[in-house]
Amino acid sequence: MNKLHSLLVAVVLAAVTGVAVAESKIGFVNAGRVTSEAPQADAARANLEEEFGPRDRAISEERDALRELETQLNRDGAVMSEDEQQRLQRDLVARQRELRRAEEEFREDFNMRRNEELGRLQRRIVDTINDLAEAEGFDLIVSEGVIFASDRVDVTDRVLERLQQDFEGN
Repeated sequence: MNKLHSLLVAVVLAAVTGVAVAESKIGFVNAGRVTSEAPQADAARANLEEEFGPRDRAISEERDALRELETQLNRDGAVMSEDEQQRLQRDLVARQRELRRAEEEFREDFNMRRNEELGRLQRRIVDTINDLAEAEGFDLIVSEGVIFASDRVDVTDRVLERLQQDFEGN
C-alpha cells in the first residue's frame, strides 16, 4: 500500500511540475519472485539446512525413540514389575518434557536465523534494485501493491540477473 501511495504521489508531482509521466522511466519488480528465485535465497536455505539439519534429525530420532518406548510400555507393561513400569513411565515423561523443550528451542532458533537470512536477502535485493535504477536511469521502480505491470516495465529479470552476477562474484 505504501508503494502504491508513492507511485500516486510521484504521478501527481510529475503532473503538477509539468513533467510528462510518459517521459518518466518507470519499472516494476515482482518482489516475491525475486525473493524466491534469487541464488542468494537458495544459498540461505542451504545454510539453514546445514546449520539446523543435524538438530532437526536428532529431534526426529528422539521422537521415534519415545514412540518405541511408549510401544514397549504398552506391549510389555502387564508383565513388568510395578517398580519397573513406574521407572519406565517416569523416564518416558521426563524425555517427553525434554523433547518438547528441545523442539521449542529449535523453532525459536530456526525462526530467528531464518529472519536474519531473510532480512539480509531483502537488503541485498533493495540495494540491487537501487543500483539498477541508478545505472539504467529509472525515475521510479514499484513493487508490491501493483495490480498490473506490463512486460515493458517489469525489471524483475534484470534484478535477478544482477543478483546472479553478484552471487557468482562472491
